[in-house]
Amino acid sequence: MTRAENLRIDDSLLLLGRLDGRLQGSTCADIFLARSRLEGAAALAGLAGVPIRVRDLQDWIAGRCPPPRASEGLNDPISVAAIFHLALSSDEDHKDPVARSTLNALRQVLDDRTEAETYGNSDLAHFGPLWRQVRALADAPFPSGDLHAVASRVLELAALTEPASSSSWGVVSLDGRALDLPPRGRDRIWLVAVAMPRMLYRAGFTKQVIPSLTLLPRYLPPSPAELARTLEQAIGSTSQSGLRELDFIEREATRIRLDLRVTRRSKAPLLARLQLSYPGLQPKAVARLLNVTPQGARKLLASAPHASRPVLI
Repeated sequence: MTRAENLRIDDSLLLLGRLDGRLQGSTCADIFLARSRLEGAAALAGLAGVPIRVRDLQDWIAGRCPPPRASEGLNDPISVAAIFHLALSSDEDHKDPVARSTLNALRQVLDDRTEAETYGNSDLAHFGPLWRQVRALADAPFPSGDLHAVASRVLELAALTEPASSSSWGVVSLDGRALDLPPRGRDRIWLVAVAMPRMLYRAGFTKQVIPSLTLLPRYLPPSPAELARTLEQAIGSTSQSGLRELDFIEREATRIRLDLRVTRRSKAPLLARLQLSYPGLQPKAVARLLNVTPQGARKLLASAPHASRPVLI
């Protein structure tokens, strides 16, 4: 790479470092990571050929509707529920307490495993084993901590996800049955994109996994050098958006703290913070998350100010 290209990459990595550093000390890191997880999942769905919005995921989590696109009679190549479950499963072994708490909170509201089995059982049978292979290779040590090494790993993973030959159609279902299913000639780069936030973390670019850093285009450049440049641009734009989003969330959290006139024991501030991540939560979910009675949850929701939806720019 030329010196000018290296400078551009440094600029993008500086933005990423700024975002990562701010999250380390922000009292709103939990809200940001919760929304970042949804933003990343929406990007993955787009790569898989089932475009959705973050708001579609929020409505599903809030209990307003089935998984996005599930009830629209579309001939989708894969269910959003399966994509979301596999994306969340990539976070299960995080040691970061904030990341774990946000994942646990989400799973108190939405049983992603059950939803995936209901709406995308065959998708899990097809893509689950392949995702585990991708994850294992993505977690392997990198020879160097630069974007070229990450790009090389991405291309290696992309080759791994090429459709299987007809001789390897056999899969094992979740209940242990052996099935013969034809290989799917579908976009699979989303499986590699699921692992991108982990790879950036393991390569030393971030001190925590930031789920929105899926980064990959639908069609990969042919060489590691070209892909490194593509990743650099995506890191810069995603980091800028993340910094703006974090600014907005912190302003909203400050406004909530100043506007609410409640006792120290009130759970209204906690509800207001949850609504920044998951607008429209139903009383049943609020009761479970805040450990209150359903009646108490309804009262909290009735007294809560209408929070504006933070929008990733």
